[in-house]
Amino acid sequence: MKVVIPYTPRKQQAYLHSNLDKFRYSLLCCHRRWGKSVMCINHLIKSAMTNRHHAPRYAYIGPTFSQCKKIAFDYLKYYTKNIPGTKYNETELRADLLNGARITLLSSENPDSIRGIYLDGCIIDECAAGIKPELINSVVMPALTDRKGYMILCGTPQGMNNLFYDYYQKAQADPKWFLYKAKVSDTKIIDDDELAAARAVMGNEKYAQEFECSFIGNIVGSIYGDLISTLEDKKQIGRVPYDPGYLVSTAWDIGFSDATAIIFFQQVSQSINIIDYEEDIKFAFPHYAQILKEKDYIYDKHIGPHDLEQTSFESGKSLREVAYQMKVRFRIAPRVKLDDGIHAAKMLLPRCYFDGDKCSKLIRALRHYHRKFSDKERVFKLKPVRDFSTHGCDAMRYLAVGLNEQKIFNRNKQELADNRYNIL
Repeated sequence: MKVVIPYTPRKQQAYLHSNLDKFRYSLLCCHRRWGKSVMCINHLIKSAMTNRHHAPRYAYIGPTFSQCKKIAFDYLKYYTKNIPGTKYNETELRADLLNGARITLLSSENPDSIRGIYLDGCIIDECAAGIKPELINSVVMPALTDRKGYMILCGTPQGMNNLFYDYYQKAQADPKWFLYKAKVSDTKIIDDDELAAARAVMGNEKYAQEFECSFIGNIVGSIYGDLISTLEDKKQIGRVPYDPGYLVSTAWDIGFSDATAIIFFQQVSQSINIIDYEEDIKFAFPHYAQILKEKDYIYDKHIGPHDLEQTSFESGKSLREVAYQMKVRFRIAPRVKLDDGIHAAKMLLPRCYFDGDKCSKLIRALRHYHRKFSDKERVFKLKPVRDFSTHGCDAMRYLAVGLNEQKIFNRNKQELADNRYNIL
């Protein structure tokens, strides 16, 4: 029996339908009005109707019960209306299909209420809207294990302090994940006049978040945010493995009363491969020296800040001397103005490739690093806001100015004077 549902996917949606079946785990980062909910419901219907297992079970999980009922359930009923024998339960928001398959709409508000179920597939919509980690870790993943079901996360960015951004970074670096990002400037789904009107009302930052899938749209005054977005578009954030054919160097921001950040990088031709990142707080230097020893890297140079030269009153030694005793030989980065260091980092970033998994904290810091806007003076303050992002960004700044110093350093010094000259 042939059943035709009233759904004609756009070319972007058709592309996803053909690729989602190739991966167990997928993340879809799409702009507003792209058609996420419609595509998700129809993908569940297709999976349910073609599944040959006994009593297949599928779930669409939204942020709230009310949202599932007002939006997704109407779509579910509309697109299954031509399937004979379909029964609907308005109370439980589910559709029972003729082959014994069931599609249920669930709320993420109380993860404990949906424990114990099994699933052949699950779609979690609007993941940036307060989805709790235990929903995936304690409920969804165990539910998918016996049937080896799939999980699709989809949504639109709402900053970086949410589960959606965490899994977005994971999907960038893990080849087992399918990652799709749809910006309105690429899809051309919405008319230019409508987009111009939306930008005029929303402002550039909010517009970039909702329609250009920017994770820094809620951060005014971001310093490196646009550069990181460009690196993403150019696929320079992903899996960057350690290459044993090249030495590893490090760049440090030493924290005496706060966090210490260490960037591990390799210079491969003109590219800077940032392969690893460590950040911790309130540990003495031997802790970080041990971290270096435990990693299977062969080191070249270690770039450190100028305050390594400060002498401790207790020991009478500088931290650079202490590090030397532990076989960590620092090269001190030149002491330059803060703005000059930020400029050097901006010049360096286009050459960088980041491992999205191991360097997730550093990437988050680079996105977040920003200057505060003064409402009174109507300008951005000169110094960036000092918060969790400072340490990683300072280490990046020392990396940039340290490499610049090496570039202008003449390794082939003239050893003998040349007296061959003609006075005429």
